[in-house]
Amino acid sequence: MTTRRQLLHSFAAATLGGPAILRHARAQSVQSFSLGVASGHPRPDGMVLWTRLTGAHLPGAADVAWEVAHDETFTRIAARGVERAEAEWAHSVHAEPSGLEPGRWYWYRFSALGERSPPGRTRTAPAPDAAARLEFAIASCQRWDHGHYAAWRDVAAQNLDLVLFLGDYIYEYPYVPGRVRAHRGGVAVTLADYRDRHALYKSDPLLQAAHAAAPWLMVWDDHEVANDYAGLTGERLQPNFGEQRSAAYRAYWEHLPFPKSARPRGPDMRIVGRTDWGALVRVHLLDGRQHRDPQACPRFGRGGSNTVSATDCPSLANPRRSMLGAEQERWLEDGWDTTRPWNLVAQQTLLARFAWTGDGAAPTVWTDGWSGYPAARERLLAGVAQRKLPGVVVLGGDVHANYVADLQLDAGGSRAPVVATEFCGTSISSRSGRHARIAAALPFNPHVHYGRGDQRGYVRFSLDGNALQAQLRVVDDVENPASPVRTAAGFTVEHGRPGIMR
Repeated sequence: MTTRRQLLHSFAAATLGGPAILRHARAQSVQSFSLGVASGHPRPDGMVLWTRLTGAHLPGAADVAWEVAHDETFTRIAARGVERAEAEWAHSVHAEPSGLEPGRWYWYRFSALGERSPPGRTRTAPAPDAAARLEFAIASCQRWDHGHYAAWRDVAAQNLDLVLFLGDYIYEYPYVPGRVRAHRGGVAVTLADYRDRHALYKSDPLLQAAHAAAPWLMVWDDHEVANDYAGLTGERLQPNFGEQRSAAYRAYWEHLPFPKSARPRGPDMRIVGRTDWGALVRVHLLDGRQHRDPQACPRFGRGGSNTVSATDCPSLANPRRSMLGAEQERWLEDGWDTTRPWNLVAQQTLLARFAWTGDGAAPTVWTDGWSGYPAARERLLAGVAQRKLPGVVVLGGDVHANYVADLQLDAGGSRAPVVATEFCGTSISSRSGRHARIAAALPFNPHVHYGRGDQRGYVRFSLDGNALQAQLRVVDDVENPASPVRTAAGFTVEHGRPGIMR
């Protein structure tokens, strides 16, 4: 019998010259299911299953049958149903089976227009009171033209329970000649632009393999819409930015395994939520883009980020400024889990203080990250400290570098007690600035135990009631889809002892 590992290796190897046991399934489905399948938002009794019909001359609407099975041969069907795929929503399908058994793996597939999709593997969350382990990964920033997706091939082979994607699933930028991979089109602005860009990224077989291997939880960052946007303020201060955000959010929902309840309404879509994994951990999914205040002290005539000295930008210290918005801050504060040993905070960027130059009262900071919203960061970490939560780990992306840090209250400075731990993972493929700049800044940030801007990849975790084990998985050559992937460093966080152990 074909094993899961063989199946997913073959799926990923299909375009790399290796054996492809899914060749027959993919050949018969390339027309209608060319973007693959995906699952997400696991619950104890179900999850979301996703696909999108593709091909020329699709009807305005089509019935899409789905099956969930106990086995990969689909001889023991656990659930089945039919969804209506409509042109209005890009013929996307968001099926939500229920009544499944908690804490177990399932296989799923779709059928429509006389064709069948490739299979995917997914799972339900454990029952709320069940003892559990969690094997998961975090990833972000997969710019198409900057490199290939060897990291996703490695993710697909890791036998993970869950993938957390933390932003920049697509990039809105135009085609630039001479990059690793070309793509069609200019800057994404319209609904057709964003749909086309998502379809391009989804066409990659290694990304499809990672989606087919395990359920995902997702939050966005800026490039799903436009660089450095904040709420309804674009970097170019464009007056019609609400229309652009509406188009981007719609295409985002159409191409990812979100539930029907998350379907956007105009320029608004809710990605904030929580997922409990047995009696082990609560995952908090945050939105650091839609509800934030504009960045402080932008460049003249622009929105978006800047790098400034704290003494030259007094608005940085405004206590009312928020990265999350007041409502989401209250939601997080009210939802900390005091019964499970761990709380994971899945959000977009580096939370730890990070000064690029200087120290003391006047550091130089980047205003798009949490260092541009210091009062909001202080409120978040003060809530952790006041509750005496022993197992808070913050997960982020965005900055195209690996950072591993202790989290302390700003008010206490470098001598403040450690209240939480952070892993901010590097990009799947997006380029970084010079690593030498990060290395030069690390002495100003002694709470940051690891910082590397010259690594592409993702972070793999193993979590149980006693400890979190992290492996920084890095790609040797991002321009090679068959590149080896290795562990560059490993870290441990012990329950009840916030902070990093190497």
